[in-house]
Amino acid sequence: MYFKVSLIISFVLINLLKGESDRQKQIYKVGGIFSNVDHGIAFEIAAFSANNKYPWSEIELVPFTHIIAYQHALKAYSTTCNLLRDGVAGLFGPSSEFSSAYVQSICDAKEIPHVETHCNFNIRRNDSLVNLHPHPRSLSNLFLDLVEAYRWQKVVIIYDNDESLLGVSTILGLNKKEKVVVIKQLETQDSGNFRPALTTIKATGNTEFVLACSMDVMEEVLKQLQQVGMMTDIYSYIITNLDVQTLDLSPYQYAGTNITLGRIIDPEDTEVMQLAESIYKFRKSREVNTEDEVLFPSWKMRYETALIADAVQLFYETLYDLTIDKKKSITATPLSCHEDSSWNEGYTITNSMKTKSVKGLTGLIRFDTEGFRSDFNIDIMELSLGGLITVGQWNSLRRSLNIYRPEKTSTRSGVENIFNRTLTVIITISQPYGMLTETTTQLVGNDRFEGFCIDVIRELSHILGFNYTFVIQEDGVNGVFNLTTGLWNGMIREVMEGRADLAITDLTVTSERETAVDFTMPFMNLGISILYKKPEPAPPSLFMFVSPFSAMVWIMLGVSYFIVSLCIFVMGRLAPAEWQNPYPCVDEPEFLVNQFSIRNSLWFTMGALMQQGSELAPISISTRAASGVWWLFVLIMVSSYTANLAAFLTVETLVTSFKDIEELASQDEIKFGAKKGGATANYFRDSNLSIYQKVWSYMVNHPELMVDTNEEGVRKVETENYAFLMESTTIEYVTERHCSLAQVGGLLDDKGYAIAMKKGIANVQASEICIAISYFEKYVEESLKKGRCNVFIIFNI
Repeated sequence: MYFKVSLIISFVLINLLKGESDRQKQIYKVGGIFSNVDHGIAFEIAAFSANNKYPWSEIELVPFTHIIAYQHALKAYSTTCNLLRDGVAGLFGPSSEFSSAYVQSICDAKEIPHVETHCNFNIRRNDSLVNLHPHPRSLSNLFLDLVEAYRWQKVVIIYDNDESLLGVSTILGLNKKEKVVVIKQLETQDSGNFRPALTTIKATGNTEFVLACSMDVMEEVLKQLQQVGMMTDIYSYIITNLDVQTLDLSPYQYAGTNITLGRIIDPEDTEVMQLAESIYKFRKSREVNTEDEVLFPSWKMRYETALIADAVQLFYETLYDLTIDKKKSITATPLSCHEDSSWNEGYTITNSMKTKSVKGLTGLIRFDTEGFRSDFNIDIMELSLGGLITVGQWNSLRRSLNIYRPEKTSTRSGVENIFNRTLTVIITISQPYGMLTETTTQLVGNDRFEGFCIDVIRELSHILGFNYTFVIQEDGVNGVFNLTTGLWNGMIREVMEGRADLAITDLTVTSERETAVDFTMPFMNLGISILYKKPEPAPPSLFMFVSPFSAMVWIMLGVSYFIVSLCIFVMGRLAPAEWQNPYPCVDEPEFLVNQFSIRNSLWFTMGALMQQGSELAPISISTRAASGVWWLFVLIMVSSYTANLAAFLTVETLVTSFKDIEELASQDEIKFGAKKGGATANYFRDSNLSIYQKVWSYMVNHPELMVDTNEEGVRKVETENYAFLMESTTIEYVTERHCSLAQVGGLLDDKGYAIAMKKGIANVQASEICIAISYFEKYVEESLKKGRCNVFIIFNI
């Protein structure tokens, strides 16, 4: 795609501003093949800027830009041949790994300077390629130096593709230095869903990660790391992608996560800001619409865009030195991809570019003896409460890493605060969360109890190293705020007054309870649902025979019957063969008769529909053909009807009295209620939805339907015409053990169970317990495999 209009306008403006004399300029055409519109715009802007930088120069670059899709290698090949035919002095791009090798092979054969700015793992010496991107091995050394500076003993490399893994290849050598390096690929079965892989990684207990992912998935990976609980202050990340600074990292800057990344361009640099603003204005004036985000402000500009500008500047100054300073005559010539000719001056320009040093947007551009970029600086950035801050710098030539602050450590702070302490944990006797152990021997202490919450506390104590003593909440109340007295009761009050350090049961996290106590992260997610009897089979219906077909099929079948009858009547009247002599003995009868009257036509098609014969027999070809088609149609319909009718008569149809909370609240036959003073009842009390207010009003008007415990509610459902509103996880537990009960409808809300603790000490304990809860999934999986407790079968942690 050519920006021809922009070129003509720009040339006119340049000539007017420069006030050029009649002096003849040497014009050099340069081609650009890019898959990103912003790269093409940056290429043209950089060419015009280079022409304006030396107004007295006798050389001028004329850019020819093509935007080609990332995967279209064949189109890139043909475009390269067209550019060579136009006599270009250099070729920039493409930034696609699919087409880069093809373009490079042409440039090598024709000795045309080929300038690239993307990461190339197959870059070679002694060819026409000049790549301004830092060599992948040099960048890998940066991340290796960071790992060693932070004194990480076990490193987990999270990567999404092979190219990302090659970018951190030197870190793999740490295995030889008595350090452990583990690599984990983010495999996904669903598009963009990395949570299963991240959850597996989290379960390993590692906290130090090198995140090597492409920008296509980086934003989603960071978001899902936070969703699975891996964005807390115990985790440390080194992100290898140099464009991470263009993402919005504000959701992670308050979590205390140690995030380190590199930056090669300074968004506050004046030239960087000018280029970003020029790209923005160019796009706006030309109405270039793409799905990519506009590169404005400057901090959103990716470094490959800046590398393109640096590449054009390097190419221009190389031509300037050769033609002006060294008085060398360079003239570009048209070339053909189908001939053996080449450009004699191409290698001269290429070698001169590799020996030249230029100060660009990405710092000093200099190449080593092998032709790879060297002696560049990378700023070391960290995410703080105020955003990204610079904490150090790394130089590729000297291999020096200078950190401006104390060395980072990833030790978990505050663990000793509850280590070896004895905590009082209050529970309630509620299946399956806390239960008395059924045994014939006398048990004392904590051995008296079993259940899901008991196992949670046991595993947390193993992880954090604290002791615990269980205490029973005798009244079984989780905690309700009394508006009259202004006091809490139940477990919440025990925690508030310091008689218990932790409270764990089916304790729902609510905004009202969070004003009284602090909660850990939820160890179980759930919602309110309805417990009721299983649906009963519907009684047989007199009109069950019509069930195999829908009403529309029956209607269309009747319409087809009348239409076919009419068609046979008309064809019978028009066909001469259907008019027969009523008296065979008379050679010349006075009249002829036709058997297909309206009545007979209806009877004939009805007989076929009932799979019965009749005395009517078509004689003409047309009526016989129509009859055959009708019989085939009837055969198919009757066969389908017979098969479906057998299935409908053998399969029981289950009938539910209601399908959701709306139907339950709108009827009068089925009674319903919830646990008295529980979070479920309070949810309907505080809801603003009209249907939920109707449910709460029913509960208030029928206090006898409210129960004290879940067990009582389950008994009422089994023995009465009663529906019980309770948490979905408990419903799943009950339905596994009571075959006559089932859950009706979906979840009415989304909430979680968590551990409550007194306000003020949460800063000491909550973070550690939250961390330990994140590891508890591994224990649940092991429990399921070993069959340790069947309670876990119904829970999804």
